[in-house]
Amino acid sequence: MADLLGPRTSGVGSLPDVGSRDAVRQVRDLLVGDVPDGFGIPYVPEQPARGPGADMIGRAADLLVEMPVDLQPSGWRLTPPGSARGRDLRRAQGFLQQDLDEVAEAYDGYVGPLKTQVCGPWTLAASLWLPRGERVVSDAGASRDLAQSLAAGVVGHVEHLRRLVPGADVVVQLDEPSLPAVLAGSIRSLSGMRRLPPVDEGRAGEVLRDVVDAVGASGASVTGHCCAPDAPIALLRRAGLNGVALDTTLVAEPQFDALGEAIDGGMTLWAGLVPTTSTERHPRAHVERFLAMWNRIGFGAAEFDRLVVTPACGLATLPPKDALRIQRLAIEAATMLRESVG
Repeated sequence: MADLLGPRTSGVGSLPDVGSRDAVRQVRDLLVGDVPDGFGIPYVPEQPARGPGADMIGRAADLLVEMPVDLQPSGWRLTPPGSARGRDLRRAQGFLQQDLDEVAEAYDGYVGPLKTQVCGPWTLAASLWLPRGERVVSDAGASRDLAQSLAAGVVGHVEHLRRLVPGADVVVQLDEPSLPAVLAGSIRSLSGMRRLPPVDEGRAGEVLRDVVDAVGASGASVTGHCCAPDAPIALLRRAGLNGVALDTTLVAEPQFDALGEAIDGGMTLWAGLVPTTSTERHPRAHVERFLAMWNRIGFGAAEFDRLVVTPACGLATLPPKDALRIQRLAIEAATMLRESVG
């Protein structure tokens, strides 16, 4: 049992607003302090309820290189090249720096994996507006420029995190909740009266791969997260990601082959097998449902080393006590899977 590499356990990344210090230390205590070495994968928590700039889009906008952004009533919008960073980005930078300062203190001397979450290029392109006009995703050139800027910013973020925690083996989670809508052409236009054209799957994969390759070249492991029921697993595999994070309660039989190929190809499955709405006190029912799917795909305990157990999605909308309970259920689920082969 001591030689078993998996399953391990982690979280998706977002938490309710409990304060930066408490959030960082809660994650550390749950995923480092209270579990065996190497079992938990801690993460830099996000707390979007703190306000604009702490949200996924604002946080990613702060990382963009030479692409300034500000916050308008319609949402985050690119500003003309050369524009100064406004108060909205300064607020986002302040939130992130506060979190990273707490991470540096809490993980002093830590050696092991440490995950950070960043909005992926297509969800960011679907959420940001051009300086004058439509969403960035409507413009192929602007979408690619945005992805390149994001890639450079994420590389810088990884380097910064390594300076703060020298022993960290950084994992970057690219959050792509809007990717299925981008591919399906279901993103609404500025007027809301029409839908933007779908992005070709080949082009979507190429742009995503550019970001994955740049971040991977920095030495970080890169995982793609999409908790939509129609997550494009095959596209994520072709983009060269090291892992894929899914709400496995939503994975249906038509996706089994693509998921099996991804895992057979060496990808790690970050299995969101504990629903965020769960009222269970024990993870047994969730584990049994997951194992039924795992076995149907053709895997067993021998492949547990390719598995990381998490909640099904982020926990930001839950009351703090419920968020803590769901995270603990995920840890208990991973423990139960380990004990099943002991």
